[in-house]
Amino acid sequence: MTTSDTVSARARLDSVLSPLFVVLWSSAFVAGAVGLRGAPALLLTFARFAVAGVLLAGLACALHRRWPRGRQLGHIAVSGLLMQAVQFGALYAAMGLGLPGGVVALVQGLNPAVIALLAGPVLGERASGRQCWGYGVGAAGVLLAVSDQWSHSPLGVLCAVVGLVGLGAGTVYQKRFVRDMDVLSGTAVQFAASTPVLGVAMLVFGQLSVTDWGTFGVALAWIVLVNSVGTFVLLNVMLRRGAASRVGTLFFLTPSVTAAMCWVALGRTLSPLELAGLALGGLGVLLAAGRRAGGAEGRLSAAAHRALHAAHLRAWRQRPLGHRRCA
Repeated sequence: MTTSDTVSARARLDSVLSPLFVVLWSSAFVAGAVGLRGAPALLLTFARFAVAGVLLAGLACALHRRWPRGRQLGHIAVSGLLMQAVQFGALYAAMGLGLPGGVVALVQGLNPAVIALLAGPVLGERASGRQCWGYGVGAAGVLLAVSDQWSHSPLGVLCAVVGLVGLGAGTVYQKRFVRDMDVLSGTAVQFAASTPVLGVAMLVFGQLSVTDWGTFGVALAWIVLVNSVGTFVLLNVMLRRGAASRVGTLFFLTPSVTAAMCWVALGRTLSPLELAGLALGGLGVLLAAGRRAGGAEGRLSAAAHRALHAAHLRAWRQRPLGHRRCA
């Protein structure tokens, strides 16, 4: 397979991974809202991390994956505490305090803007002017959508913001310090580092009782298998393949998808402000994506374009002089 074929194949794979990630990630808010009907937030989060960590560790051992050591182990643990313990502990707490799952997803929709602010000084990833406009418009949409929630659950909104910061900081930290992390063993370490933190919080706040084992079990099974294992393995794969800011742009799509899922599964409708916020968020996605119209090459990243150009140049140089044509 030539370099150009490889680049095109990567672009096609990315076009499949992105929408799959958005759908799976969005389903976590619906499953979380269902799970909270049977158990408190911290207990649900603790059970999620414990079960998912055991499953991933067993899978990593069965496949003889390389386990992190030394400094890399520490960096993976830190990224896990941010992306897992801080994010989901705070997000589930927000839903437990009465903030609807769709609104929590709207707050998390600010993640691309948080990543963009951190990725510049930490990773050296510079956003274009069009992307900056997209981040600003998307952020305005999210703020508009949650503006009427402050009076209903101010502490819930605050917890959602804490979860947002945890996700953004963890994404950038992981991209900076553990680019070569094995997806299975690394994610297992992230869960292992986060489980004791949630266990202590669960004991401190007395969230130990399950009121509906059936609802709790079904929601936990979905959260563990689909969201904790599948989605985070997919996120780590995408972080290894692309820029953190580009991956972060996908989070602008999750509020709309989550709102649709909440409407179908939970019967929750949106207020006019939330609908307006979703519309602005969608416009922010279009701007922040920064893709040119055209064929497959128009959708490739700058690095992919350079690789494709280099492949064409090598092929041109290898041709006989009499058969060369200027491109």
